[in-house]
Amino acid sequence: MSPWARWFRIPFWQRVLGAFVLGALAGWALGEKAGVWLQPLGTLYVQLIRMIATPLVFFAVIHAVSALRGQKSMAKLGGRTFLWFAVTAALAVGVGLGTAALTKPGMGVGQLQVASDFKPRQVPGPVQVLLDVVPTNPFAALAEGRMLQVIFFAGLLGFALVKLGDRTSRLRELVGEASEAMIQVTRFVLELTPLGTFGLIAALVGTYGFERLLPLGTFVLTLYLACALHVVFVYGGLLLAHGLNPLRFFRGAAPGMQVAFVSSSSFASMPVALRSVTHNLGVNRDYAAFAVPLGATIKMDGCGAIYPAMTSLFVAQYFGLSLSAPQLFIILLASVLGSFGTAGVPGTAVVMTTVVLSAAGLPLEGLGYLLAIDRVLDMMRTLTNVTGQMLVPVLVAREEGLLDLAVYNRASSNVGLEEPPSPAA
Repeated sequence: MSPWARWFRIPFWQRVLGAFVLGALAGWALGEKAGVWLQPLGTLYVQLIRMIATPLVFFAVIHAVSALRGQKSMAKLGGRTFLWFAVTAALAVGVGLGTAALTKPGMGVGQLQVASDFKPRQVPGPVQVLLDVVPTNPFAALAEGRMLQVIFFAGLLGFALVKLGDRTSRLRELVGEASEAMIQVTRFVLELTPLGTFGLIAALVGTYGFERLLPLGTFVLTLYLACALHVVFVYGGLLLAHGLNPLRFFRGAAPGMQVAFVSSSSFASMPVALRSVTHNLGVNRDYAAFAVPLGATIKMDGCGAIYPAMTSLFVAQYFGLSLSAPQLFIILLASVLGSFGTAGVPGTAVVMTTVVLSAAGLPLEGLGYLLAIDRVLDMMRTLTNVTGQMLVPVLVAREEGLLDLAVYNRASSNVGLEEPPSPAA
């Protein structure tokens, strides 16, 4: 057996985990030189992922809209998806508030300095956000990767093809073939995940330095704990309530979770999350093509729910303020609704936290204290985001009969070059 074949026989998650460990060791050994020598490997990988994300979503959504017309109502599927987005976000806020209330990360941290590059974000109003969903130039939206605008235009085009019926049958076939071609390109790019992981982690460990974490170590540990509790117990409990084995889910979702952790980008993780949901967990491909990209834009349990809730308590504790019951309710409401209201706005975590702190009447400069450790926080926040973006399609597919249980129950952890498993007899 050739070395190439032996490499591909190793499960995908083990290859990524091995690259993670080697990257950490390389970063520790090389120090700041790792950022110069090895960061380009990670940058190349992220650029490749971003290269495929927009055309993958564009063709997949057009194909999905036309394919789902005879299966399930798009309105019904969309409504259920949004409902679970909101429910899991509300639960995430509760976990964030509860964990921060117990650990009190804002107490006893000494005098903190606001980051020199901190500037309060200007948050667009809800009307402007809705207007920004509609692209003035669809080609510019495609070129610039504005995902909500791409989804809107692709969905509209898909409905147009359905309305025209047989007159566009050849175009629908062409779109389907283009979608298959992009899925194959995705398989190729995902095989570079171990290489990208190695470069990203080596650069992070080599250039970051643990001294930056020490003043806010309790906050970092609290965030990681809250996210872990939410992923394991909340997500696991929802899966059990739907009659699904959580261990199978986490095995199938592992590739998406790993890429999210090392890349700190829901957008960059979206192709592997989509591949994990369909190939590993058995969600109907046409429904997943709509739900996963939408989730990558507006479903942010880590950045938009847990982190703003925790930061609110951190700021209140640091400044010696007490939060009333109405303020806690405002934090909950702002976190859940704000994630939808700021969809598509860059810098989700900072924008969401700005919204929540402003709504609760807390000092915005408290956010500036956390920017020095934001990269380490963002790794776990993004892992939580992407896990939720994979969970909701599984739950809705289970409720609507769009989940292949045979595929789910054998839950592969490989998203690479091999063909998808054939359905069980």
